[in-house]
Amino acid sequence: MTSTALTSTALLTDHYELTMLRAALHSGAARRRCVFEVFARRLPEGRRYGVVAGTGRLLEAVRAFRFGDVEIERLRVDKVVDAQTLDFLSGFRFRGNISGYAEGECFFPRSPLLVVEGTFAESVLLETVLLSILNHDSAIASAASRMTNAAGGRPCIEMGSRRTHEWAAVAAARAAYIAGFATTSNLEAGRAHGIPTAGTSAHAFTLLHDDERAAFAAQVASLGPATTLLVDTYDVTAAVNLAVEIAGTGLGAVRLDSGDLLVQAREVRAQLDALGATQTRIIVTSDLDEHAIAALAAAPVDAYGVGTSLVTGSGAPTAGLVYKLVAREDGSGNLVDVAKKSKDKISVGGHKWALRRLNPRGEAEAEIIGIGEVPAANGKNRPLLVELMRDGEIVADTALAVARTRHEQSRAELPRRALQLSRGEPVIGTIFENGQP
Repeated sequence: MTSTALTSTALLTDHYELTMLRAALHSGAARRRCVFEVFARRLPEGRRYGVVAGTGRLLEAVRAFRFGDVEIERLRVDKVVDAQTLDFLSGFRFRGNISGYAEGECFFPRSPLLVVEGTFAESVLLETVLLSILNHDSAIASAASRMTNAAGGRPCIEMGSRRTHEWAAVAAARAAYIAGFATTSNLEAGRAHGIPTAGTSAHAFTLLHDDERAAFAAQVASLGPATTLLVDTYDVTAAVNLAVEIAGTGLGAVRLDSGDLLVQAREVRAQLDALGATQTRIIVTSDLDEHAIAALAAAPVDAYGVGTSLVTGSGAPTAGLVYKLVAREDGSGNLVDVAKKSKDKISVGGHKWALRRLNPRGEAEAEIIGIGEVPAANGKNRPLLVELMRDGEIVADTALAVARTRHEQSRAELPRRALQLSRGEPVIGTIFENGQP
């Protein structure tokens, strides 16, 4: 079954979520009120900040988390759970509340990115689908943010579809757009999310024709002189001369996809200018990452096309997020804090709030996390948790344009050293008001 045919997300989960539910129904604890929290114990090694992405997709996945006849029959045939659990699941829908960091927001270790409130039965079932979306999309957005910062205002084009799973490619394009990428090559991402798409031709188009002249002439005749011609199939210098000869000085762009891009970009820029094509742009591709983009800062490059490194998180393909129970109802109906204490995997119990402390210049200084009453908002502390879902209904604004603007503002709020590409520690510290680690 493909994603386009998927009407329920209920089986996008792990087997043990259902066996826990079965045992909790048996013990009578399934309907206890609970609070689960998503956080990262640490950022990927050397990273200075992370970026929240996938929230809009996540909320839609929660809304579609229903066990219809097909899902129930599959669980029955495979003997995953018993009849009592199947009966419970047949009428299941999430009716709880979800809050969290807004999509596009920067985050740090221990930031409570998502807070899920509901019964144990309804909240535990969501663990896998929530983490699979947030871990993937946040990893991509975190890498994309480093790339768009390194690009210094020059457009970045997402073109990694052929280097990942077909549906991960769509999600990656969405996450990259939130973090500042200008366009995507993926048409499904354009259809599903309204992201601008772009693309012209590959080396195969040039090789299809008898020679480069015939290929360029065909492309210009079909797409017009504003097209982008790929000039490194054979000899770059000869191709640039030919491109301007055929398209004229109004040629839109040339693309370089191999070789020493810094040297080639300078040589091609000088050649284009000498030919009178002073407005023709230079687009570079070829296994770029944030470090390669930064190395081209002084080159006469107008746009970057990024593929493999982007869709694999530039070395960090997951954000390392976990989903932990932090509070649950006791026998008297009160919520009590609970926490995991195992070595190296300690969690902090309690229903938390989160603020970002700002200095008088509006620059972030620390992540402040606490339990209990939230301090009054003031110019020094910016609240981070927003309401996303209430009683099972989406209440957040999930528009991509909003998340894109939010990320730009959140990144601009970080200290300048956050934007360094050298390995470093999280750029601001996380402080627990009650002194817990």
